Parts: sequence; C-alpha cells; structure tokens
Amino acid sequence: MARPRRSTAKPRSAPPVEEAPVEEAPVEEAPVEEAPVEDSSPDAAAPPDASEEWEVGERRREFVESFGVIREMAGSPRMEGRVLGYLMTSTKPYVSSAELAGALKASAGSISITTRHLIESGFVTRHAVPGDRSHYFKVDDDIWGSFLAGERRYLDRQRAMFVDLLADLPPGLDGPRRRLRNARNYMEWLASYHRKMLADWKAYNESHSETDPEEDR
Repeated sequence: MARPRRSTAKPRSAPPVEEAPVEEAPVEEAPVEEAPVEDSSPDAAAPPDASEEWEVGERRREFVESFGVIREMAGSPRMEGRVLGYLMTSTKPYVSSAELAGALKASAGSISITTRHLIESGFVTRHAVPGDRSHYFKVDDDIWGSFLAGERRYLDRQRAMFVDLLADLPPGLDGPRRRLRNARNYMEWLASYHRKMLADWKAYNESHSETDPEEDR
C-alpha cells in the first residue's frame, strides 16, 4: 500500500494587517487677548480734571455773582464781593490781577482799586512771584479770622484819631468833648471785645474743622 506524499510546499504567510490611521483630536488654542492700543496722539482726549472743571464751571460763577450781591446789600461795593468770592473759590494758590479782570469782565483799574481796599480790610493779601512783575493776590483759608484781625487794627486807628483830637480840643467845648470821649471809649471797648471774639472764633473753628465731607452737604 503506497504512503501519501508529504507536501514540501512552504505555507504562505498571512498578508500584513494595515493599521487604521489614528486621528489626533485638534488642540484648541486659547484666544489671545490683544492689549488695547493707547492713543498717544496730541489730539487724544484726556480725562477731565475736577479742578479745571470747577474753575470754569457754572456753579462757581453763580456763587461769585451772588456773593457780590450779598456784599453789596451789606454796604460794600459789589465788585469787592465778586473778587473775594472768586479768590475764595479758586483752586490756585494765588491769582493774577489779569485773571481777575478777565474772569470778572472788569477793567484793570477797577481790579486795582478793589484789591487795594480788600487788602486794607484784611480779606486779601498780595503774593510776590520772583522775577514776575505781575500783581498776584490770595486769601487765607480762614478769611473771616483775618477780617476780624484787620477790623481790630482799623478800630485802633480810629481810637488813636479820637485821642489826638481830644488832646487838641480847646477848653469849654463840652459837647464835642463828650462825643469824642464816647467815640474813644467805644473803640476801646470794641477792640477789647474783638480780641475775645477772635480767640473764641479760633477755638470754635478748630473744633469744627475736622468733619466728614458728607456733613457739609
């Protein structure tokens, strides 16, 4: 009986399996925020400054004019009240006479006369700028304390005038002598009261200066 032949043929290898390509998930990039570009051109609008707005504002202008009327009703020239109101509400350390004339629409002569009288009254003081021949003026923070001190000097001058005339008054003029004595005594009394009033005012002002701004409303 014949034996079956062995096959000498080599077994065929299986075809290579192709791997499916792996798709990578796309990586989302975070959005890049661009920094705002600053406009450095000279025409770029700058934020308004509070002091600049106040200097030319309508509310301040109304106060200056109203203060002038109030001072006029009290017997002073209206221009004195306007100048004083303007200086009192200025954010600048001192103001030129040219600025006063322009802002108040007044002549240079009117400003000169007005500021001279306000200086004599103790409301206003001169301010000198080295190398500048212009006239500058300012007011103290405590305008009314300065006024009281100035008024006392005015009373002292009046008292001295009455004392001098009493010394030159001829004998026998009883009427004028009584009236001059009363005037001298009144100025002495008022001046002494002013000293006490000025001290009382400073004490009162110091006790009421450190307040919450909301309390001023």
